[in-house]
Amino acid sequence: MSDEQRRQGLADFLRTRRTRLSPEQVGMIPGGRRRTPGLRREEVAQLANVGVSWYTMLEQGRDINPSREVLQSIAGALQLTPDEQQHLFLLANQQPLVESPLSDEQVSPALCRVLDALDPIPAYILGRRWNYLAWNTAAEHVFLLSELVPPYEYNAIWRIFADPKKRQYVTKWEQTAQRVLAEFRADSAHCVHEEWFKRLIADLERVSPEFRAWWPRHDVSSRVDARKDIDHPRVGCLMFEHTTLQVPAMPDLKLMIYTPLPETDTMEKLQQLMDRVISI
Repeated sequence: MSDEQRRQGLADFLRTRRTRLSPEQVGMIPGGRRRTPGLRREEVAQLANVGVSWYTMLEQGRDINPSREVLQSIAGALQLTPDEQQHLFLLANQQPLVESPLSDEQVSPALCRVLDALDPIPAYILGRRWNYLAWNTAAEHVFLLSELVPPYEYNAIWRIFADPKKRQYVTKWEQTAQRVLAEFRADSAHCVHEEWFKRLIADLERVSPEFRAWWPRHDVSSRVDARKDIDHPRVGCLMFEHTTLQVPAMPDLKLMIYTPLPETDTMEKLQQLMDRVISI
């Protein structure tokens, strides 16, 4: 989408959201007959505390760049739903202002059943903050998820750099950690101003000299399907193809699946691991 198309899309979206609201819905007095339905531009400007001329230019698709704070104010004036707010910020080429609370990251029962159905293939759900939100039995025992690493017990990037056991069972730990860190930085570009992110980075810099050395490089990388080998303490070497799938209903959630490489004994070892779990 070109900038011109994006601005026109923003203008059309604002206009349609404005025309669906009545003065009564926003606590205003109608004030005489109206030739067109909905609120007037000056009324939206008043509610959003912005200039009428400026808002008019925004609805005309002019080349202006509203700040995130102004967009949030307009979203409130137009009584936009969370989905509509996301769409507004996207059209305005801005990141949403309000950080999503952890409680919003809910894994549906249907998705949990998908995880369970994949056993003995390890699979888990990763949230926008890189927290493990749900996992199947295989993932719990392959990645030792029940062995907590305070204070960010279920944060993937924290466990890589703060858990000494990761260095022992992740093959080529340094190479893997650098790649995952680049993916984390790319993923977290939208939340660098959020308090949880600042706390996590400060704590990682405190506990890990490698993180302290690599984070200032600003390396970024998109997530790609790749091979991942694990030297598991119980069953030995496990070789996987790592695949990431996005959850359409909640794009911030990622389904991570580790498929055993063909022509290896990884599947047999996974079954052995699961048999041990069942026998305990």
